[in-house]
Amino acid sequence: MNLAATLHLPVVLRWRWVWLAPSTLFVAVIAGTAIGETAIPLETILKVLANRLWGAEHVVDRIDAGIIWNYRLSRAILAACCGAGLALSGVVLQALLRNPLADPFLMGISAGASTGAVAVTIAGLGAGAVTLSLGAFAGAGLAFSLVVLLARAAGSGTGGGRSAQAAGAIILAGIAGSQLFNALTAFIIAKSANAEQARGIMFWLMGNLSGVRWDDVTLGLPAALGGLLVCLWHRRALDAFTFGADSAASMGIAVRRVRAILIAVMALVTATMVSMVGAIGFVGLVIPHAMRFLVGNRHTRLIPASALAGAVFLIGADIVSRVIVPGQVLPIGVVTALVGAPAFAVILIRGTRTR
Repeated sequence: MNLAATLHLPVVLRWRWVWLAPSTLFVAVIAGTAIGETAIPLETILKVLANRLWGAEHVVDRIDAGIIWNYRLSRAILAACCGAGLALSGVVLQALLRNPLADPFLMGISAGASTGAVAVTIAGLGAGAVTLSLGAFAGAGLAFSLVVLLARAAGSGTGGGRSAQAAGAIILAGIAGSQLFNALTAFIIAKSANAEQARGIMFWLMGNLSGVRWDDVTLGLPAALGGLLVCLWHRRALDAFTFGADSAASMGIAVRRVRAILIAVMALVTATMVSMVGAIGFVGLVIPHAMRFLVGNRHTRLIPASALAGAVFLIGADIVSRVIVPGQVLPIGVVTALVGAPAFAVILIRGTRTR
């Protein structure tokens, strides 16, 4: 009887995830749609959704309907996509590099993507033939390649032996790469942008969801879902990578191929998100650590838990950015930093004490 109950427990937990995750995400999206400078009743939101999705004919004020559908709902959905994508990037980078400090922001990926996006929009790189997302992806790839080269030049690499030295070299290389590409971004803005463009770009670089529309959702949603599916497909490989590249190879994992696929996909996801909302820090750093405390280190649970928590966290941060200062919208990156920095300090202290 006890054995049967033990075998049945994982199945029950999986089925709980099946309904709990969509329900939690739906509630968060509805909250992101309802809460703002002007509160909108839940009944009005449901009527607008029914009118738009199922052709119902509920009577709704046109202004409220426009705010819900064209502004707040698309904003909440894209915030969820960005939160999930950045959290997944943190999970993957921390597993592949065996470094608890690895995330898209610290590894230079976000800074490189920002530089690529600014070079396309402000400096006119590509003469119109290069899209914003493609420029951001190229910048992200270039930045991470530079980080890897710097780490290897320092005598480490992205895995294998001397893990403490490798971890330190990779983080230092990431900081150097981030500073370099942040400087390049500032140089492009100072050289090519006028005062109004510079103000808008600097606000965007701190994370900005104000200009989000449904066209952005059609780009961000496939990127987040695609990243989630790729991570789930390689969940066992990520478990193996947590013990090192040599251990993963001994388990039959094609180390170079899997690592290249995962890093390329995460760079693409990060670049896609940055090209739409700017660089948002601490999501990929804090969320994976918080979820490890709740669901453990197995990536079968850690991946979906981190994606869900990242989505809900960024929706919540967006809500706070809209209501904390009356009449003004703060950059969402400011909110994530204010919440993420103390949270990471607590996680770091707890993790040190449990060793």
